Amino acid sequence: MSVSQAVEEPTAPTRPEAPSADVLRPHAEQAFAAELAALAAADDRPRPVNWRLSPWAVSLYLLGGTLPDGTVITPKYVGPRRIVEVAVTTLATDRALLLLGVPGTAKTWVSEHLAAAVSGDSTLLVQGTAGTPEEAIRYGWNYARLLAHGPSREALVPSPVMRAMRDGTTARVEELTRIPADVQDTLITILSEKTLPVPELGEEVQAVRGFNLIATANDRDRGVNDLSSALRRRFNTVVLPLPATAEAEVDIVSRRVDQLGRSLDLPAVPEGVEEIRRVVTVFRELREGVSADGRTKLKSPSGTLSTAEAISVVTGGLALAAHFGDGVLRPGDVAAGILGAVVRDPAADRVIWQEYLETVVRERDGWKDFYRACREAAV
Repeated sequence: MSVSQAVEEPTAPTRPEAPSADVLRPHAEQAFAAELAALAAADDRPRPVNWRLSPWAVSLYLLGGTLPDGTVITPKYVGPRRIVEVAVTTLATDRALLLLGVPGTAKTWVSEHLAAAVSGDSTLLVQGTAGTPEEAIRYGWNYARLLAHGPSREALVPSPVMRAMRDGTTARVEELTRIPADVQDTLITILSEKTLPVPELGEEVQAVRGFNLIATANDRDRGVNDLSSALRRRFNTVVLPLPATAEAEVDIVSRRVDQLGRSLDLPAVPEGVEEIRRVVTVFRELREGVSADGRTKLKSPSGTLSTAEAISVVTGGLALAAHFGDGVLRPGDVAAGILGAVVRDPAADRVIWQEYLETVVRERDGWKDFYRACREAAV
């Protein structure tokens, strides 16, 4: 008998409760419960075993659209449709999904929303760090019971991965390449054999249909704890790119800041679209090493200047505008945040920033107030 059979019969995960008004950041399945319910009601396509939605509906949930009854599904990911379709299709097979990309490309965001749409539960999460132990992926023990009675099913503490295997749901592993290599390889048997041995009990957990795993990794972490070839073969890798155009990035930043702003009672985003566009332009130019018009070559600072950092800068600026200004986002509200994002190395990055201000920002029409604010912030 397997551990999963002996301890608890597999059951579909319960629907998430509505989040308390005091919750700062609800889980995806809570924040977008109405959209998920509307999709489930309208979804008449075949669903894989233990999936809440069909692959088509999962893709629609991430990419956005309008249902026949007029319900608007907001986009969760703005990018190539094919990337989402490949990711969803992978989860419908027996291969795990690895979302790879530079920092700030929405890997964690996409991972959470995929799990929410597929399984109705995005909380079966292992956070990868240099100190992540093997028990976080396999299982642990209640040591009081272990010492009192020895190894037993009652003393076993299942990991999020074990619970997902038992229930036929989706587990998530964040920052896989930050986990020590010997701990990473714990996943090999799980992903290849769909089995998690428990040798202390002479038993095993066999994955129920619907189980799969989504991992994320930062491709700038290569060389930290590279995946073994055996483990990498168990994943289908999907690379999430940076936004292709400035307009797409402005749209992403605006949408995410609007969501964050509502939870923090900050001013509406439309009041600050022009400043969002400036922040995105600055980040893209420094990231790509050339001005938007292609005339000026630029040095890139040491930071990533990702979309996620742009969201953070704008959100911080909105908070300044709300609490210490007139509620309208202005250059002075974002200047300090941009400086903090760009100047990570005080020696080299400060020089790069000053050169950029003098050669690009100073000469740009309509940017005089922005130039002055950035100069004042750098003093």
